[in-house]
Amino acid sequence: MTPRSGTWLSFGEAFDLPLVVDLRTAARALGLCPATAYKLIHQGGFPCSVLRLGWQYRIPTADLLRALGIEERPVYPADLRAGAEFAEQHHQATQFETEDYA
Repeated sequence: MTPRSGTWLSFGEAFDLPLVVDLRTAARALGLCPATAYKLIHQGGFPCSVLRLGWQYRIPTADLLRALGIEERPVYPADLRAGAEFAEQHHQATQFETEDYA
């Protein structure tokens, strides 16, 4: 049940995951081997919700992070800058549109 050395997801990798992940990635994040993860799913004991899509399992990343005790995603300065720049551009575009009709 203990993963091999170097197989755990790093903190940064965990925050870069897409909205859903495959079972192997979720198992790696939880420190489980894939066989144990499959076993837990079949026993109904996997620590987060599991979506079955055809023959594949997908794990919602939000549930996975919660199972790891991570409730909130960090906010990066680059994201804040990008959001502020977008808001400024949107404000300028809106202001330009209203000036044409005044």
